Amino acid sequence: MDEFQSGEETSFVVDEVSSIIKEAIESAIGGNAYQHSKVNQWTTSVVEQTLSQLTKLGKPFKYIVTCVIMQKNGAGLHTASSCFWDNSSDGTCTVRWENKTMYCIVSAFGLAI
Repeated sequence: MDEFQSGEETSFVVDEVSSIIKEAIESAIGGNAYQHSKVNQWTTSVVEQTLSQLTKLGKPFKYIVTCVIMQKNGAGLHTASSCFWDNSSDGTCTVRWENKTMYCIVSAFGLAI
Protein backbone atom coordinates (compact mmCIF):
# COMPACT_ATOMS: atom_id res chain seq x y z
CA MET A 1 0.00 0.00 0.00
CA ASP A 2 2.99 2.33 0.43
CA GLU A 3 3.22 2.98 -3.31
CA PHE A 4 -0.19 4.66 -3.28
CA GLN A 5 -0.35 8.26 -2.11
CA SER A 6 -3.56 9.74 -0.81
CA GLY A 7 -5.56 11.99 -3.15
CA GLU A 8 -4.70 15.03 -1.02
CA GLU A 9 -0.96 14.44 -1.51
CA THR A 10 -1.17 14.25 -5.30
CA SER A 11 -4.01 16.66 -6.10
CA PHE A 12 -4.05 20.37 -6.87
CA VAL A 13 -5.73 21.86 -3.79
CA VAL A 14 -7.08 25.30 -4.75
CA ASP A 15 -7.43 26.56 -1.15
CA GLU A 16 -3.83 25.64 -0.40
CA VAL A 17 -2.56 27.33 -3.58
CA SER A 18 -4.71 30.41 -2.96
CA SER A 19 -3.15 30.85 0.50
CA ILE A 20 0.35 30.57 -0.96
CA ILE A 21 -0.44 33.21 -3.60
CA LYS A 22 -1.97 35.61 -1.07
CA GLU A 23 1.07 35.29 1.20
CA ALA A 24 3.41 35.98 -1.72
CA ILE A 25 1.47 39.10 -2.72
CA GLU A 26 1.34 40.45 0.83
CA SER A 27 5.04 39.78 1.26
CA ALA A 28 6.07 41.43 -2.01
CA ILE A 29 3.62 44.36 -2.18
CA GLY A 30 2.02 44.63 1.25
CA GLY A 31 0.83 48.17 1.97
CA ASN A 32 2.83 49.87 -0.78
CA ALA A 33 1.22 52.41 -3.10
CA TYR A 34 1.51 51.88 -6.85
CA GLN A 35 4.92 52.90 -8.20
CA HIS A 36 5.65 52.25 -11.87
CA SER A 37 9.36 51.85 -11.12
CA LYS A 38 8.67 48.97 -8.67
CA VAL A 39 6.22 46.91 -10.74
CA ASN A 40 8.88 44.68 -12.37
CA GLN A 41 10.40 43.95 -8.97
CA TRP A 42 7.00 43.21 -7.43
CA THR A 43 5.80 40.89 -10.21
CA THR A 44 9.09 38.98 -10.20
CA SER A 45 8.96 38.61 -6.43
CA VAL A 46 5.34 37.40 -6.43
CA VAL A 47 5.86 34.74 -9.11
CA GLU A 48 9.18 33.54 -7.66
CA GLN A 49 7.84 33.30 -4.09
CA THR A 50 4.69 31.53 -5.28
CA LEU A 51 6.67 29.07 -7.39
CA SER A 52 9.13 28.42 -4.57
CA GLN A 53 6.34 27.65 -2.07
CA LEU A 54 4.44 25.45 -4.54
CA THR A 55 7.61 23.47 -5.23
CA LYS A 56 8.17 23.00 -1.48
CA LEU A 57 4.82 21.16 -1.28
CA GLY A 58 6.61 18.24 -2.95
CA LYS A 59 3.67 17.33 -5.16
CA PRO A 60 4.16 15.76 -8.63
CA PHE A 61 3.31 18.89 -10.64
CA LYS A 62 4.85 21.25 -13.11
CA TYR A 63 3.75 24.80 -12.30
CA ILE A 64 3.11 27.94 -14.31
CA VAL A 65 2.61 31.22 -12.45
CA THR A 66 1.60 34.57 -13.97
CA CYS A 67 1.22 37.97 -12.32
CA VAL A 68 -0.36 41.21 -13.55
CA ILE A 69 -0.11 44.44 -11.58
CA MET A 70 -2.27 47.34 -12.74
CA GLN A 71 -2.65 50.83 -11.38
CA LYS A 72 -6.17 51.77 -10.31
CA ASN A 73 -7.08 54.55 -12.71
CA GLY A 74 -10.48 53.56 -14.07
CA ALA A 75 -9.17 51.58 -17.06
CA GLY A 76 -10.66 48.18 -17.79
CA LEU A 77 -8.77 44.90 -17.78
CA HIS A 78 -10.12 41.68 -19.22
CA THR A 79 -8.23 38.42 -19.09
CA ALA A 80 -8.97 34.82 -20.03
CA SER A 81 -7.19 31.49 -20.22
CA SER A 82 -7.99 28.12 -21.68
CA CYS A 83 -6.33 24.80 -20.96
CA PHE A 84 -6.44 21.38 -22.58
CA TRP A 85 -5.65 19.04 -19.70
CA ASP A 86 -6.85 16.29 -17.40
CA ASN A 87 -9.50 17.77 -15.09
CA SER A 88 -9.05 14.93 -12.62
CA SER A 89 -5.41 15.77 -11.84
CA ASP A 90 -4.55 19.26 -13.17
CA GLY A 91 -5.82 22.53 -11.77
CA THR A 92 -5.70 26.31 -11.70
CA CYS A 93 -6.12 29.03 -9.10
CA THR A 94 -6.49 32.76 -9.72
CA VAL A 95 -6.30 35.36 -6.95
CA ARG A 96 -7.37 38.99 -7.38
CA TRP A 97 -5.85 41.23 -4.75
CA GLU A 98 -6.21 44.98 -4.45
CA ASN A 99 -5.37 47.96 -2.31
CA LYS A 100 -6.22 51.65 -2.76
CA THR A 101 -3.84 52.19 -5.68
CA MET A 102 -3.50 48.92 -7.62
CA TYR A 103 -4.79 45.50 -8.58
CA CYS A 104 -2.67 42.36 -8.56
CA ILE A 105 -3.95 39.29 -10.39
CA VAL A 106 -2.01 36.05 -10.01
CA SER A 107 -2.79 32.74 -11.72
CA ALA A 108 -1.12 29.43 -10.91
CA PHE A 109 -1.54 26.34 -13.07
CA GLY A 110 -0.59 22.88 -11.81
CA LEU A 111 0.01 20.14 -14.37
CA ALA A 112 0.43 16.61 -13.05
CA ILE A 113 3.64 14.86 -14.03
